[in-house]
Amino acid sequence: MTTTDIITIATRTRMEKQPIRRILARPETGAFVAALAILVFFSAYTKTFFTLPGAGVWLESASTYGIMAVAVALLMIGGEFDLSSGVMTGFTALIVGILTTEFGVNIWVAALISLAAALAIGALNGYVVMKTGLPSFIVTLGTFFVLAGIDLAVTKILTGQVAIQGMAQVPMYDSIQKLFGSSITIGGGVFYVSVIWWIVVTIVATWVLLRTRAGNWIFAVGGALTSSRQIGVPVLKTKIGLFMTTAGAAWLVGMISMFRTSTVQANTGVGQEFIFIICAVVGGCLLTGGYGSAIGAALGALIYGMVFQGITFAQWDTNWLRTVLGAMLLLAVFLNHWVRKRAGGVQ
Repeated sequence: MTTTDIITIATRTRMEKQPIRRILARPETGAFVAALAILVFFSAYTKTFFTLPGAGVWLESASTYGIMAVAVALLMIGGEFDLSSGVMTGFTALIVGILTTEFGVNIWVAALISLAAALAIGALNGYVVMKTGLPSFIVTLGTFFVLAGIDLAVTKILTGQVAIQGMAQVPMYDSIQKLFGSSITIGGGVFYVSVIWWIVVTIVATWVLLRTRAGNWIFAVGGALTSSRQIGVPVLKTKIGLFMTTAGAAWLVGMISMFRTSTVQANTGVGQEFIFIICAVVGGCLLTGGYGSAIGAALGALIYGMVFQGITFAQWDTNWLRTVLGAMLLLAVFLNHWVRKRAGGVQ
């Protein structure tokens, strides 16, 4: 065997390995494999999991988490965190509930006011983080406590209780309920419109990340902030836009939750911000920023929805769910680190 033959064989071997390395380097690869494994496991373990009624349950459970996980993933790719994203879902729903039931505001107008408030708070979070240089973890933690207090105190002052009920009696409720809380029945399974919202949000976010200049900016500010400034990336605009995106997604989830049940509690969404982050990390996002995907985050939420409902279908103790979530987070972090090292240098 000549030297030329050896070089040819070595080159061919590298070329054969390259597609595998590219697949491994994709952020969503691990989440896809995990989702498939969980689907197969619970389908084999329970009789109802992989049926239309069963699928309707775990898809509905995953959809709202998926919407938020995708938005949180964009923010994490941009190098930031938002710990107010969970409580924001309840905050936006309470605005609509109070304005319509206590002050008689048109329900569509109330929804737009709620959206404007959410976007304003998101912009404020981003502005404070960028102008002060404080960690987004601390800034949004403060926002979390402010909104949580407002949700409880203001709701109780205005309504005498900590929940808004009777939304179904508000004028024009049916017209907006179709957009956010409607459902269809297929083969005995109930499928909510939130699943469609989830798919649309994932598609749009993926397109933005992979096909637009804004997507390049998001990866740049999360992976190399100083270099981004030097080459003219609008860092302030990008970061504020990401916080507003997270707040806008929280508004959407708040509307979905409220118009699905026609009620909202003052503590709605509290604590769920960590689940959103877990879904994003399980989906391949790095905690250090600059790497991840919207599809991966959506798959992370699907994993959560399947695990949560799978435990219920299997009639296991649901108190183990948080243990499973913690194990999933640790496993995802180690797996992402290992894959990045093994597939290093492949984009």
